[in-house]
Amino acid sequence: MTLDTTLLTGWGRTAPTPARLSRPQSVEEAAELLRTATGRGVVARGLGRSYGDAAQNSGGLVLDCTALAPSWAHDPATGLVTASAGMSLHDLMTELVPRGWFVPVTPGTRHVTVGGAVAADVHGKNHHVDSSFGAHVRSLSLLAADGSLRVLTPADELFWATVGGMGLTGVVVEATFACVPVETSRMRVDVERTRDLDETLEVMTATDDRYRYTVAWIDLLARGGRMGRSVLTRGDHAARDDLPVRMRRDPLAFAPRPRLSAPPWVPPGLLNRATVGAFNAAWYGKAPAAKRGLVQGIAPFFHPLDGVAHWNRMYGSRGFVQYQFVVPFGAEGTLRRVVERLSNEGVVSFLTVLKRFGQGTPGMLSFPMPGWTLALDIPVGQRGLAGMLTLFDEWVAAAGGRLYLAKDSRMPAAMVASTYPRLDEWRAIRDGADPDGVFRSDLARRLCL
Repeated sequence: MTLDTTLLTGWGRTAPTPARLSRPQSVEEAAELLRTATGRGVVARGLGRSYGDAAQNSGGLVLDCTALAPSWAHDPATGLVTASAGMSLHDLMTELVPRGWFVPVTPGTRHVTVGGAVAADVHGKNHHVDSSFGAHVRSLSLLAADGSLRVLTPADELFWATVGGMGLTGVVVEATFACVPVETSRMRVDVERTRDLDETLEVMTATDDRYRYTVAWIDLLARGGRMGRSVLTRGDHAARDDLPVRMRRDPLAFAPRPRLSAPPWVPPGLLNRATVGAFNAAWYGKAPAAKRGLVQGIAPFFHPLDGVAHWNRMYGSRGFVQYQFVVPFGAEGTLRRVVERLSNEGVVSFLTVLKRFGQGTPGMLSFPMPGWTLALDIPVGQRGLAGMLTLFDEWVAAAGGRLYLAKDSRMPAAMVASTYPRLDEWRAIRDGADPDGVFRSDLARRLCL
């Protein structure tokens, strides 16, 4: 089989590398491709929404798994869904929501695959209540390095090496997971503005347990006494009686589509201090000081950026870095230092969101832990950015926190070794499953995984 060499990037578009790209149509075809792997190895890829180099493999083979035996099945008696790894959460929601079900966890985009959700152990606005995606997986099928298909459950060590394992233990082919019953395709939402970071942390700590979903958007360019001012958005799935009468005729209607599309070429610097500052002021200003019981659709509540197709192009050809870290409860001082430094330096981050994490999964390389997580989208090219993020690395590590592998594109290998305490255990299980090192990626090489 002759494969074309393709230049691939992550969603941040920062570090393109060439690889041979194949789109297997069946498990058998994928297994045959594994047998042709060279010394540069193989990695699976879904919809390319990891921000860095997790689904790139310079000089090696990349398997585009989006066409891998697409199928799904749902048991309404148990709520269990079995879906092929290449199916997107968007397609799955489009099928499930009109039937009265919702996925257990969704990240900030629904354009991720089931396999990607497992490999990154994705989290959402409900982590403080429902943990991450892996907590809801009952079994998964894994194509191993020798071409065999293994069915794993949470009782297997390899299962928890795969959940959050960034595709380095094998190719996830299928997963069975529990879903959530819903009465409508809408959310019942409370919105509240806070004056500064201290009030944001105080309100979230006091009220998060009242809501299934919660997130704070932070105006990172606000300074002085307004530093860390935020808009808190918290909600739950709306019941039919929560809806206006006109919506009750079809309470489960769900067919989201992008309203806009970013052009292929956007000039560098479009997202700068002036434009983002104006957006932040407008966004904060239009948010109600305190509003209860707003009715909002699933798509705008969970996935506002999906309303703009190819929104990552807005950062220009140089791309952007997403920096996401978690620090444990009790390390609020570290979070405050980071926000203060960013605010004082006027760092442009188009999207800055804060969430509280609850209990994580047993995934050995899973990112979440009980604590605070902050995510920043920062255009490449800002003066002093590399040194500042390196300083933040040191602060986060000293506080007992870590960075998210699915978002990372630049941290040093030493930080992974010092902040993921089960790394050696993961390596031992991975080596047992893949003794010849068939599964590799640019991320794995960069971080010496």
